[in-house]
Amino acid sequence: MLPKIIDLFSGCGGLALGFEKAGFDIVAGIELMPEACKTISYNLSWRYGKKETHICGDITEIEASVFKNSFGDEGCIVIGGPPCQAYSMAGRGKLRSLGEDRVNIKDARGYLYQDFLRFVFELEARAVVMENVPESTNFGGLFTELRDIIVTGGKNIPEIVCTELTKKGYKAYWTILNSADYGVPQVRERVFVVAIKGDVGKEIKLPNPTHRNEVDVLTQHQKRFEGYKQCQFFVEPNGTTDELKPWVTVGDAFSDLPEVFPTADSKYKLVSLNIEYPYKTEAQNEYQKIMRTWYGKEGFGVSANAFRRNTRDFPIFERMQQGDNYIAATKIAEELFYEEAKLFGYEKDSEEYISLYNKMVPQYDKEKFENKWKKLDVTKPSHTLVAHLGKDTYSHIHPIEPRGITVREAARLQSFPDDFFFDCSMGDAFKQIGNAVPPLLAYGVAKTVLNTFEEE
Repeated sequence: MLPKIIDLFSGCGGLALGFEKAGFDIVAGIELMPEACKTISYNLSWRYGKKETHICGDITEIEASVFKNSFGDEGCIVIGGPPCQAYSMAGRGKLRSLGEDRVNIKDARGYLYQDFLRFVFELEARAVVMENVPESTNFGGLFTELRDIIVTGGKNIPEIVCTELTKKGYKAYWTILNSADYGVPQVRERVFVVAIKGDVGKEIKLPNPTHRNEVDVLTQHQKRFEGYKQCQFFVEPNGTTDELKPWVTVGDAFSDLPEVFPTADSKYKLVSLNIEYPYKTEAQNEYQKIMRTWYGKEGFGVSANAFRRNTRDFPIFERMQQGDNYIAATKIAEELFYEEAKLFGYEKDSEEYISLYNKMVPQYDKEKFENKWKKLDVTKPSHTLVAHLGKDTYSHIHPIEPRGITVREAARLQSFPDDFFFDCSMGDAFKQIGNAVPPLLAYGVAKTVLNTFEEE
């Protein structure tokens, strides 16, 4: 019998979904946010007529003993991704803006890995999989142009976790995996700590990539591998080969989805999260087939086609070229403004002229917000999705239609299957997706864990 899965900091269930697909039984978990807990409960339990497995609550106030009866003699595997806000660059910036007493090193969320370890040790987990952002390797430090984590002065959380696991008799390592290498249409790098109890007598191997980079995208942390090699527990990920399939692109992910908003002149229609619309075409590639048949039977269409109403910016979006960022968007906005000002005959620097400019041209710092507006390119994977999608979708503009991406499109970019259901607000759905572990990446890791225990 396989060990059972205890799923901590579960979010909406991306990591658990991958382990479930690999063949593991998710028997218990904890998630703080009620809406995310509702989402994972529906998709992992309620849809099967089962009682929910996840506790909605604060892990610091929950004893590990509550899960003692959730598994038998086969034991458990503890998985999870502690909150990344205290580690990520975006999270650090937000905390700094709140004042000196909120800097990331003082953020309690940065130490929740300790509660993760508390559950691992008290439950005597047979194996461990912990996920987080690459910046967790430098908690409280500064990133330098040298891209060498050793000299920046921060705490390396994966190293700390591996050290503690080793003290308790585990064989542990950490690595950085790129989601695109595992069939996800998104360049998304994440740290994985993987460990197995020494008495199991085996090691959990690194997952082998299923896809290769054909678009010559060099990620930030690939550049830092030389620095990471100085760390005791770091293991460089397995490389790709020419025989592998190329990275899945945005075009591969989107081409069969319903057309929502063809042009800037189209009549705007708010599409509800829970209304299902038919696919535009039959499945056109392997990725689309996976998304359609994750749970078995293929449906006739998809829900979650809601997107944000940004009517001021629809004309800007329409003129942007694929791959354009905020610098290009600003130039387009100014062109539209000059056309409008000329039409109305406004004199330069007049009150009407200035007022119209402020109304039509977004006022962001081009240096700080260069990629705030980013139009997806159908020939490449998407850049990393973030939780800020819950606030706006300007970081991921649809490559064809003049709008931000829909909830379903965001889910496709994260490899959530088409009948994964979001019973929440549009903002909550975007936030949950942006915070999640891509299920296909989780599946790649889960298979290596599965192989280890099936060999016993």
